[in-house]
Amino acid sequence: MPALNTASLPDLIFTVLFFFMIVTHMRQADLKVQYRVPQGTELSRLTHKSTAQYLYIGPPSKELQPTMGKQTLIQLNDRIVSIDELRELLAEQRRLMSDEDQERMVVCIRADRSTDMGLLSDVKRALREANALKISYSAVETDE
Repeated sequence: MPALNTASLPDLIFTVLFFFMIVTHMRQADLKVQYRVPQGTELSRLTHKSTAQYLYIGPPSKELQPTMGKQTLIQLNDRIVSIDELRELLAEQRRLMSDEDQERMVVCIRADRSTDMGLLSDVKRALREANALKISYSAVETDE
C-alpha cells in the first residue's frame, strides 16, 4: 500500500487560514469617551458577541475635551449620540439583523463608575423604547 502524499497539505492549511483571516470581522470601536469600569462579584461572560451593540457612557476623551467640555457623553459603537438618536439608531441596527440575531441582540453598557444614575435611567428607557430589552453591564471582578 503506497504512503499518503502530504506535500500539498501546508498549502491547503494556509489557504484555509487565509480565508478565515479575510472573512473574520474584528469589531473595534474608536473610544471617544473615558470610562473606569465598576467592580462586581457575580459576573458572567457574554455568549454571542456578534450580536452585541456596545454603549460607552462617560466624560469625553482627552482629545475631545477642548471641543466637548466635560459633560457626560454617550457613544454607540463609533458615534457620539444623544438619547433620542440612541433610540433611533438601535431600532435601525435591530432592523438590519436577521430574526434569529434580533432575538439574541444584547446592548453592552460600559459606563464610567461615576455616571449619574438619572442618565443611566434615561438610557434604559430609550433602550426599552427601541425594543432592546437585553442589557449587559461591564464590570471587573473584585477580590473578596
